Amino acid sequence: MILRVGLCLGLTAEMVQQLKDNGVKTVMDLVSTDLELIARKCSLSYKALVAVRRLLLAQFSSFPVNGADLYEELKSSTAILSTGSKSLDKLLDGGLYTGAVTELTGSPGSGKTQVCLHIAANVSESLKQGVLYIDSTGGFTATRLLQLLQGRTEAEEGQVEALQRIQVTRVFDAYKLLDVLHEFRSTVAQEVIIASAPVKILVVDSVSAVIYPLLGSRQPDGMALMMHVARELKTLAKELGVAVVVTNHVTRDASSGQIKPALGRSWSFVPSTRVLLENSKEPCGKTSGCRIASLTKSPRQPVGIQVDLDLENWEPVEGAC
Repeated sequence: MILRVGLCLGLTAEMVQQLKDNGVKTVMDLVSTDLELIARKCSLSYKALVAVRRLLLAQFSSFPVNGADLYEELKSSTAILSTGSKSLDKLLDGGLYTGAVTELTGSPGSGKTQVCLHIAANVSESLKQGVLYIDSTGGFTATRLLQLLQGRTEAEEGQVEALQRIQVTRVFDAYKLLDVLHEFRSTVAQEVIIASAPVKILVVDSVSAVIYPLLGSRQPDGMALMMHVARELKTLAKELGVAVVVTNHVTRDASSGQIKPALGRSWSFVPSTRVLLENSKEPCGKTSGCRIASLTKSPRQPVGIQVDLDLENWEPVEGAC
């Protein structure tokens, strides 16, 4: 976790800057370093640094919890949000689970953005829940979203209300993405206080578009930044009871030649559920929007299950595997 203003009480902008200037950039750096030495080098109060470290340890340290308590918490805090497609819901064992990160992977044109738009439309119009849609590729279009809503309800008032429940923000680098996620956490925390938490699903389309350019030997902080984003997404899902949906590109393995999700092994532990979208060789009736959705990672279902999706009609297609 990268040190930033507001991460805990007492962590001021001046303190953060002085720490970074002396090589202390993350929470781990601060809690594992010699505070007396840092206090002298940074001309900071030793007592203030000790207080900040105690708060960070209390906030980010792991504490053991028994299985029974975890199960009771799961029953009381988890909701299942339908995607609007019976086929996709079946693949996901009912739908999108709050408190978890679901990843849609696929090559360009495989339908990742279209699935995200369908999910946003269904959650907003049918379930009457709020959606935060983060677009990092420019693929979001309001006209397409309106078309999907018009296919669900003919009432203009209902369409307008559904659109109002979908908040859209565009980000084109990982730092801006983190800013949006931090702001979202702060906003939802305030809404919880007033007993109103409208946003139940967070969509990031796509996470690889802003992270992938930072990975490699020329970007030594890229991996740390990626894991910071990962931690923030998982924390939002768990602490705020939000269903997180992210999209990711695919690459081809150099040795086997098979396609695999981008961002590498470290990122593979972030989503609890992963779905691969591919173009179907068989047409879906009279439409050309047929895709095959394959479950490649899941804590609840056996991997390898496949279903057919019609992205134009968003109706379950006969012949699912």
